[in-house]
Amino acid sequence: MNKSASKLIMPKHIWDGKKEEKQKKDIEKVPKPTGYRLVLFPLKLEGKTAGGVLLTDTAIEQASIATNICKVIAVGPDAYMDKDKFPNGAWCKKDDWIIITKYAGARLSIDGGELRIINDDEVLAVVEDPRDILPANLM
Repeated sequence: MNKSASKLIMPKHIWDGKKEEKQKKDIEKVPKPTGYRLVLFPLKLEGKTAGGVLLTDTAIEQASIATNICKVIAVGPDAYMDKDKFPNGAWCKKDDWIIITKYAGARLSIDGGELRIINDDEVLAVVEDPRDILPANLM
């Protein structure tokens, strides 16, 4: 499509693409959670078992749905601050592995990967090492 024929009104620096943008590191692309939300990175299973057996996409998907293990990437400024709701303190912190429900939160696609944004009270459990609870045939 010819730039002059476009009906879109865009600032020149966005449209022409000539201005080189600063390359962002992956961690800079992660949205900063607001309020009481957490940003999570779901655990992705490999397509092959430890024994070398290739897994189907369905098997990988079923295992991921069954577990829903995520790493906490960022915690919002108000997460776990409600002393009435969380009398024992925070349920998790940044870099913890947690378990959430299948449909918890919002899903975002960033560079082909998926992130989840959930509320602080949607955490079901904290896991020391996700390998401890995954099915043995997937490890």
